[in-house]
Formats: sequence, C-alpha cells, structure tokens
Amino acid sequence: MNPRLAAISWGLLVTAVQVLLPMAVRDRLPDPLATHWGPGGVADGHMSFLAYLAMAVTVWGVPWLAVLGAAVRGRVPARRQGRMFCWGLLAGMGVFAAGMNATTVLANLDAPHWSAARLPGWGVPAVIGAMLAAAVLAGRFGRGAPDPAAPPGRTPPRLRLRAGQRAVWVGHVANPWLGLTAAVAGAAIALLAVLHLAGVVPGGLAASVLPGPVLILVLGLLTSSLSVHVSDDRVVIRFGPLGRPARRIPISKIRSAWSEERSPSGVGGWGVRGLPGSATIMLRGGECLVLGYRGGGQLAISIDDATRGASLINALIAERVEP
Repeated sequence: MNPRLAAISWGLLVTAVQVLLPMAVRDRLPDPLATHWGPGGVADGHMSFLAYLAMAVTVWGVPWLAVLGAAVRGRVPARRQGRMFCWGLLAGMGVFAAGMNATTVLANLDAPHWSAARLPGWGVPAVIGAMLAAAVLAGRFGRGAPDPAAPPGRTPPRLRLRAGQRAVWVGHVANPWLGLTAAVAGAAIALLAVLHLAGVVPGGLAASVLPGPVLILVLGLLTSSLSVHVSDDRVVIRFGPLGRPARRIPISKIRSAWSEERSPSGVGGWGVRGLPGSATIMLRGGECLVLGYRGGGQLAISIDDATRGASLINALIAERVEP
C-alpha cells in the first residue's frame, strides 16, 4: 500500500474510533464524565461529554495531521530511521489515544455520577504497553530498505598527506535554541531557590518541582553544542561546553567517511536518533559527517566543515592500508 494512503487510512480509522466509541454508549455515560484520576483510580476531574469528545479527537488529530502535512509537502523521510520514527509515532499515538479513550469510557460506563467512576488499575499499564508494541512493530515494518553505505555516485573525499605528515581537524556546532532552553531552565532553578529562601515557596513544593528544570538544564547543556576532534588514531566526539561526556572511535573501526546533508525531519528529530549501528547526532539540519563502520552501520554527526573532516579520516585510513 502507498505510504500516504496507509497514513490517511490509519488516521481516519483512529478518528472514527475516537468519535464512535463514546457516541455508541452515550446513554450509559454520565454527563459530565470523569476524565482525570487520582490514587487508586478515584476520579478527581471531569468535563462535559461534548468537551471530552473534542479533546479525544484533538489529542489524536494534531500529531496525525502534522505528520500527514509533512508527507503531503513532500517531506517524507528519505532515511530509514526517519521512516521508523514517523511510523512509530503514528501507530503509537493512535493506539495510545484510542486506548485512553476506551479506558475512560469503560471507567464511566453505567456510573450514576462522574465522581463514582473508577479507572481500572490495569488500564494505564495496558495502554502504555500496547502503545510501545504498536510503535515498535510499525517502525520495523515501515522502515523500508536500508540506507546506502555512501551517497550513490560520490567518491568519499580524501586528503593527500605527505609521508610522515601529521594533521588534526576540529569541527564544532552549536544549537542556540537548545542553549536558550538550558538558560531558561537555569533561571527557573535560580528563581525557585530565591523564592524558597524568601519563604514564598515551601521546601516540599520546591523539592517536587526542582527535578524537572534540573533535567532540562543538564540535557540542554549536553546537547546544545558538540565538537569532533580527528587525530592520528581516533575520532573523539565531545558533548557540551565542557566537552563531557566524550565518545572515542578508533580509526581502525572506520571503513570510510563522507559528508552528507541531513535534516531533523529525515532522522526523527533533534538529539541522538536511531539505534546503535545506525544513529545520527542531530543538533541542526545541514552538513553532517558520516562515519561508515567496518562491521556495518554508520554514525552521522551534524558538524560544520564536515567534508574536510571526512577527507582527513579517509587519509588516515589509507595510511593503515597502503604499504
């Protein structure tokens, strides 16, 4: 089946479930319905039937239309990991939306009042498990053919080194938006500390809120910038302004290197995407340094001046092969 037709059909099916399921048993549901649950599955929030119906459709419709819109504009991921991400997102979000709709309707079924509704304890774990299974299966079956080992029709660049000559290449890239996110998280932590010291925010509330901004700050610092250092025997990838953590790849494990244009939508978003053996470190769209491993698979890194880095890597590989 055509991928776009499959995405449209799947989206319409899930949308139909979101609408028809609660409509089919409307006379057995209270109005308003319980829509939020506390400990033990006890209802602690509600909304009207029509508002719930609109929310159920929106929760699914927004991601579906976003992915579908990208496909219609011709932005279908060309790379395998991008296709896996898109199909996994569509299937996982569809199953999650339909599953939460079904458990909510089941919890409210024949309840005399929304406050009497009870969410079964198995409901949320079952929905999450089904979502993950659907995402994995859809990603696997929708991934398509493997990516080419190197861009077709292109010879990987190779720098000419004189006998005994040594060279080093350092590339750098930064994402200002991720840096700004980290700065905002740091400011939020500082503000929370000041409010706590001033007695405005109690310690218990501060402790419960703090982990979120701290996690965002740490992830932002680690992913806002990176550098790649190529020397005689290894390629070193350093994350963040402090260059930690660092990943070291021996030149002996690399078959060849080349420069390639990649976009976040083509690999499934920003950050580290893909699986071991076929991953992309995506901080910004554009030029990437791609390392093809001798054992199969590859690693792509969004970095400036990637062509020069690839040419040096290929020259160092050739030194170890040629007499």
